[in-house]
Amino acid sequence: MRRRMPGTVWLVACLAAAAVGADWPRFRGPNADGISPETGIRKDWSVKPPALLWRLEMGDDGYAGPSVARGIVYIVDHSGENDIVRALDLQTGKERWRYAYPESSRNVYGFARATPTVASGRVYTLSREGRLLCLDAGSGRLLWQVHLRDDLKGVAPMWGYAAPPLVDGDRLIVWPGGKQGAMAVIDAATGKELMRGGEDDTPGYGMPVIATLAGRRQYVMTVWKGFVGVDASDGKVLWRIPWETRDGTNVACPIVIGNSVFITSSYDMGCALYDITAQGARERWRNKELRAHMNTPILWRGLIYGVGDPTHLVCLDPMTGTPRWKQPGFEKGGLVAVDGVLIGVNGSAGDVIMVKLNPERYEELGRFTPLGGQSWSPPVVAQGKLLVRNRKALACLSLK
Repeated sequence: MRRRMPGTVWLVACLAAAAVGADWPRFRGPNADGISPETGIRKDWSVKPPALLWRLEMGDDGYAGPSVARGIVYIVDHSGENDIVRALDLQTGKERWRYAYPESSRNVYGFARATPTVASGRVYTLSREGRLLCLDAGSGRLLWQVHLRDDLKGVAPMWGYAAPPLVDGDRLIVWPGGKQGAMAVIDAATGKELMRGGEDDTPGYGMPVIATLAGRRQYVMTVWKGFVGVDASDGKVLWRIPWETRDGTNVACPIVIGNSVFITSSYDMGCALYDITAQGARERWRNKELRAHMNTPILWRGLIYGVGDPTHLVCLDPMTGTPRWKQPGFEKGGLVAVDGVLIGVNGSAGDVIMVKLNPERYEELGRFTPLGGQSWSPPVVAQGKLLVRNRKALACLSLK
């Protein structure tokens, strides 16, 4: 079921990697905002695109992205009747360990959805059907597991569980859904349930966001018919935004801006800004200038940069809803911001495109195609490397 990496070798790798650059230990990066703190990346892509360091063939035919911590890449793959959590050396792509567990062999837009979350020497993964695992980051040893559907009586959304587990100190926040409370707080070290909260909701697909709004610390989350804010201390719903997308497809994470929340989804819904008060959520504006189907936009220096249907990369002022510029050719691809640029993916063709973070106009700095084919997973930047995946493979490239 798994192969172990000797503890001393893993420790040396961790110490060496820590000195190189920033990790990407969870979905949307170290600060859960899609922004890498790294600097000094090479930007002459038109002359010399990033060099391929390694490529890993994958069997899951899907979209679960990688995370990176202390020189190790973690990603969920699939083979036969098993999901496989794989730990790979960032420098070489060689497998350090794997952990396999039984999961549905029915391919529904691939298998796993959720990016692994790495914290305090542990890796948390969530399967499409609701199996939540906690593994030792160095060896792959199973520490505990909880099933959101079977153990917590959860109700998954139509396309399966997708929201990555959220670490909040010594607590793990997951969104099982169901009548016992849509949110669950779990002890991150033991797997013991600490609290249920929220109301009888079916979850959406976006990772919860930790925020303090109107003076209340809370978890902001997508649900089947909208967005909610749940008090972090007692699980009570503080406010609700009705936002009923076709098939409950609320995927992009909400973006908190002061005491306001920016939301967006596709199927002709568009985007909106809601001000959160003690009395609830009040709509400031709503339009269809950005319709993000699945990838969460990035807030950079007061402006939103996001990819929305039909194919546009959009720069938008979130205070007014006014677009600064739009550029076609990105389909449903994802984005990462790093060192004054955006690195985006054309979701249909797999082109990887560098764009200057320019509020005045679209300014492309270069592009290349490391894998090609449909690629809806957002790119990842960690320790001077760029990680991109399509439905068949994961590639690691040098940004230096």
